[in-house]
Amino acid sequence: MRDGVEPGYLMAGSAAYRLASRILFVAGFSTFATLYCVQPLMPEFVREFGVSPAESSLALSLTTGLLAGSLLIAGVLSDGIGRKPIMVASLLAVGLLGILGALMPDWHGFLIVRALEGIALSGLPAVAMAYVSEEVDPRSAGMTMGLYIGGTAIGGMSGRVLTALVTDLGTWRLAVGVVGALGIAAALTVWAGLPPSRHFVKRPAGLRELTRAWRGLLGDRGLLALFSMGFMLMGGFVTVFNYIGFRLSEAPFDLRPAVVGAIFLVYSFGVVSSPLFGALAGRYGNDRTLAAAVLLMLAGLALMQPDSLWFIAPGIALFTFAFFGAHSTVSAWIGQRATVNRGQASSIYLFCYYMGSTTAGTLGGLFWHGFGWTGVALFIGGLLLAGAAVSFGLLVRR
Repeated sequence: MRDGVEPGYLMAGSAAYRLASRILFVAGFSTFATLYCVQPLMPEFVREFGVSPAESSLALSLTTGLLAGSLLIAGVLSDGIGRKPIMVASLLAVGLLGILGALMPDWHGFLIVRALEGIALSGLPAVAMAYVSEEVDPRSAGMTMGLYIGGTAIGGMSGRVLTALVTDLGTWRLAVGVVGALGIAAALTVWAGLPPSRHFVKRPAGLRELTRAWRGLLGDRGLLALFSMGFMLMGGFVTVFNYIGFRLSEAPFDLRPAVVGAIFLVYSFGVVSSPLFGALAGRYGNDRTLAAAVLLMLAGLALMQPDSLWFIAPGIALFTFAFFGAHSTVSAWIGQRATVNRGQASSIYLFCYYMGSTTAGTLGGLFWHGFGWTGVALFIGGLLLAGAAVSFGLLVRR
């Protein structure tokens, strides 16, 4: 021990820490570019394949649904095999499947590829969270988690903006293929440069051990509350971005695809808010920081209601800024609270996170079809009010 820190940790300011942070940023970038690149393409799917808006959302919801279920397996595999090998294999498979998806001639074939991508993507998010919790100096873990999630924010933004731009200039198939190539490049980057694990402890992956680990994790009320926050936060977030494109493509806005895709530039706010909220959590506490972030999301949603871009644009920006702050706070908090079986704890959280995306993202289409944006906003507001209640419950139990 030195200055209260166990030797071998990646220390803030060191060359190894900076390298690991950059590479985790790249990994998060590629993963979320792949996952969300189809979101601005949903109107294109409606036109080319003749599907409904709710059916077009399956290109994302199916991927996130398979990702959610597969995360539970990926966490177990990484606890038994190691973090880095799983991340490399995941990114490589995702890249190859992305290129294959661009070549699929029909809607059902494309959906099959997107489902397989969901399975392949499972090897990155929870494993990266576990890697940060194990390898980074605990005093810097919140900031590092924020940097990783900042990479996911930029990836989500770039995937959406890139595909919207390339589609406007060429075709959506070319856009999806380019994102696939980025996945292959990310796999090579992680393989060549990410520092190996030093604190990883291999754990048995049998059913008995898994049951024991889950019993311990799910028996912790604090962790259960944090898991539920993933469902509500992500459910509300993805529903906004699933259907705001439809709103802006119609009267009174009638915006072109490239202009609609530009709204995803607000993801850049996540690059700022993720490490910022990580630092705030270290100073003021996870509970206070999380409660503040949820309230800011509600304020952003309220700003989006008027039919004016002068309100919608700052509303989306505030909503996005607060979401990534909340997500980074919860992610780091789980790593701190689950002192063992961190891979599985992260997997359960992200399972709930992506189930929120899958369930709410698809249900939002029904509200859009029946009640327009007002219905979608009320649905999202209900999720966030429930999240606010949970976050204040965590604050009261402090």
